[in-house]
This record gives sequence, structure tokens and C-alpha cells, in this order.
Amino acid sequence: MLTKRIIPCLDIKDGRTVKGTNFVELRDAGDPVDLGRHYAEQGADELVFLDITATVEKRRTLSELVNRISQQINIPFTVGGGISSVDDVRVLLQNGADKISVNTAAFKRPELISELEKEFGSQCVVLAIDTRLEDDGQWYVYLNGGRTKTDMKCIDWAREAVSRGAGEILLTSMNHDGTKQGFALDITSELANSLQVPVIASGGGGTISHFVDVFETAHADAALAASIFHFKEISIPDLKSELYQKGIQVRRAEL
Repeated sequence: MLTKRIIPCLDIKDGRTVKGTNFVELRDAGDPVDLGRHYAEQGADELVFLDITATVEKRRTLSELVNRISQQINIPFTVGGGISSVDDVRVLLQNGADKISVNTAAFKRPELISELEKEFGSQCVVLAIDTRLEDDGQWYVYLNGGRTKTDMKCIDWAREAVSRGAGEILLTSMNHDGTKQGFALDITSELANSLQVPVIASGGGGTISHFVDVFETAHADAALAASIFHFKEISIPDLKSELYQKGIQVRRAEL
């Protein structure tokens, strides 16, 4: 059985780690280099580093910051934000990233996924999906950092992306983001049970029981969180210890 992964997320704006609620009301959470090193030492399995304003402000992810982070950690990490070409990815990988995350650019031009898979392999390509549950009971894809609604259902886009070469899905529920009320178990379960690639659940993690639920009930392969780690509400060693005691397979080398 594959171990379940715990992944802190570092949302970056102007070189600082920030965290909000429902994609707005951002507050400073610290230096991303310091946080990345701290999480690696605590036993995080991976990191995700997202330049949350890159797509909107039409600028590329800061490769210099990626390089600085890579010098300080010894675990895999994914970089996203404003990536729209093979050249963008090549620069990030050369600066130390292990995987890249694409979102808006891939939705607007799905061929990008195939191009990246062909050049770097599917294991390098993470498709990030920001999704919201609407009044009709359906989960829809949102773009541009959650600012733009589309008519595409989340499950349909996930299936298409996997068919084009995405090796992993990073699923963020905008309804749950920053609320600490629990992950979106229904849509996470739908993707995890329908797709042949790992699904990372994001948005809503606030207690250890929420992580138990997303692994046991929704069958997520990994769980991502930000504020509970940034503001020291839950430590990664404590979380992993509790998960292990619940019978959930986690990597315990750092505990």
C-alpha cells in the first residue's frame, strides 16, 4: 500500500508566504525559504509552492526564489503559477523544482499538458483544479486564482487532463479553502475513485480528524494544507503520529 502524503502549501505573493480564506483576505505567513526548511525538517513528504498572483499579473514564477528554496530542503516540491510553456517549466526544473503545477494556462490550451508530458514525463505534470460547488449541485472549474467561473464541470476537466498526460491532480475546493471545516469529501472521492492518477485534496483541513476523513472516506492520496501549519495549529509530527495510530500508512522516518 502506498503511503499517504502530507503536503504543506506555500502560497507566494511578492516573495512572501500568504494565506487567506476562500481565496481572499490574504495575510502574511512568513518567509517561504524558512518555512520550506522547517517543514522538511518536521517530516513533510512534499511541498507545493504557488505564486498565486502570477497568472493574473501576467508574470512568471520567480525562479530565483525556487532556487533558494531548493537549496534548503531535501524533499520533493512542486511549483506553480503563471506557467504556460515548455520553456517556463524547463527554467523551474533547472532551478530545483521536482514537479510543476499548471492551472489556467492548461485549461485555456489543453495541448499544453500533452506538450509537458512529452517533454518531461507525466510524473512531472500536476494539474491544479480550483473548483466551487454551485447552486445546481455541480462542481465547476474556476480560473485565474478563483476569479473566473467556467462552464466546465470539475470531473470532466480532470478526466480530460489525465487523458492528455497529467500525472497528478491537485484539487482545491474554493468553498472549503481556509475555513478549517474539513475537506470536500464528495468531489475528492469522485475524482479519487474515477481517475488512475493520485489526487491531492486541498482546502478545509483544520483538525487531525479532517485528514483521517479525507484519507479513509474520500481515498485521497495526499492532503495539502497551509494555515494550520503556517500558524502552528497542528504540527506535522503530531499529525503523522495520529494518522499512524488510526491505521493510515504514513512515512514516519522523521517522527
